[in-house]
Amino acid sequence: MVQEYISLRNQYLPKNLSAVFILESPPEGHGYFYNAEGRVSEVLFRAYMKLLKVSPKNKKEGLEKLAEKGWLLVNPIYQPVNKLPDKEADKLILNNYDNFLSDLGGLTKKNMNVPIILVKSNILRLLEKPLLEDGFNVINDGFLIPFPLHYHAKRFQDGVEKLLNHKIN
Repeated sequence: MVQEYISLRNQYLPKNLSAVFILESPPEGHGYFYNAEGRVSEVLFRAYMKLLKVSPKNKKEGLEKLAEKGWLLVNPIYQPVNKLPDKEADKLILNNYDNFLSDLGGLTKKNMNVPIILVKSNILRLLEKPLLEDGFNVINDGFLIPFPLHYHAKRFQDGVEKLLNHKIN
């Protein structure tokens, strides 16, 4: 299953990487961001399409627009952890850090200038310091970008735009 998620993601790798967003893990069940067979109404997908200011007819079209923009969503673990107790999920994420680091380094082609945005409080808490220590350009600076569930959608949108506008431009 892990390789299936990575294969789906790798179909939409940007030619010119301009930003990497690190989220927690693929969700258990359905709704993986890079599954082009999914629905455009999926919460995370819809949030990114709103950031891009596009209304794709289907997920494939939206994923292609995301890649054209140079944006990539990456998970520190490709085993769903969203249904696990927080401490257990955190431990699995941290235990997979070396694999994640290798994946991230390959995706960025070791370009340490690529802006990285951490999404979700546990991802910010667990990964900001180690990624900075490993030389990656994490631009959160402690600023929390929440997962864009309905009640956090505006905070997600505003937060990502703030980081992109202030740290990249």
